[in-house]
Amino acid sequence: MTIQDQFKLDGRVALVTGGAGLLGREFCRTLAEAGAKVAVLDLTSASSAGTADSLSQSGFESLALSANITQPDSVNAAVEKVLSAFGRLDILVNSAALDPKFDPDAMKKGITPGSFEDYPLADWTAALNVNLTGMFLMTQACVKPMLAQGKKGSVINICSTYGLNGPDQRIYIKDGQRVAYKPVYYTVTKAGVLGFTKYLAAYYAGTELRVNALTPGGIYNDHEEYFEKNYSAKTIIGRMAKKDEMNGALLFLASDASSYMTGNNVVVDGGWTAW
Repeated sequence: MTIQDQFKLDGRVALVTGGAGLLGREFCRTLAEAGAKVAVLDLTSASSAGTADSLSQSGFESLALSANITQPDSVNAAVEKVLSAFGRLDILVNSAALDPKFDPDAMKKGITPGSFEDYPLADWTAALNVNLTGMFLMTQACVKPMLAQGKKGSVINICSTYGLNGPDQRIYIKDGQRVAYKPVYYTVTKAGVLGFTKYLAAYYAGTELRVNALTPGGIYNDHEEYFEKNYSAKTIIGRMAKKDEMNGALLFLASDASSYMTGNNVVVDGGWTAW
């Protein structure tokens, strides 16, 4: 098998949660271009259909799914639809997650977004439910067909540099004024993703069911100039990532090119965590 062949996904089926997101869309197209049939899952049908329709228009086989990943029945129904449509499941990309957005209403109330002292329990609980319990339920449902079809598959859990290091809250200062904090749940849940990854990889010892994590650095997405400047200054490469710069690592983990790799974490962060 040539090195090019090792990256091919012909005949395989992939499911991407958060498939309508900034990275989710990129992941879906990457897997499709490598030969996989792709099930695009997001919270609403309209969201997932946008990604799936784009793939179909490019000549790729895709399926749009909606599910609440915090609800077992919803998750199981979605996986059953994948199996009904494609007959198998080989790759799971757990990309769905709550990523904190700055809430203008909080500012009006005098609460700096994300501040630990005032962080609402309801928001903490919601994040744990999506970022950890959702990943648990989706993986639990997807590994069953992988085991049944030969104890082989690839699970890729999307982490964050903030799951490796505590956030540098100084990058959320604009013109000398605090404008936001990265909230507590993000680091806690993303660190949990790494623990979940290592647990599952060890649990499936003796099989060809591999579980790895992919940790992106900050992706540029029309950020304000102050934030882009602050963030970029902390990276060795000196800029934020482009949205397609995680695709090579994603394909590596999904394909046979990483067949001797499990329980590990691929960090693509421009050198953020290297100094």
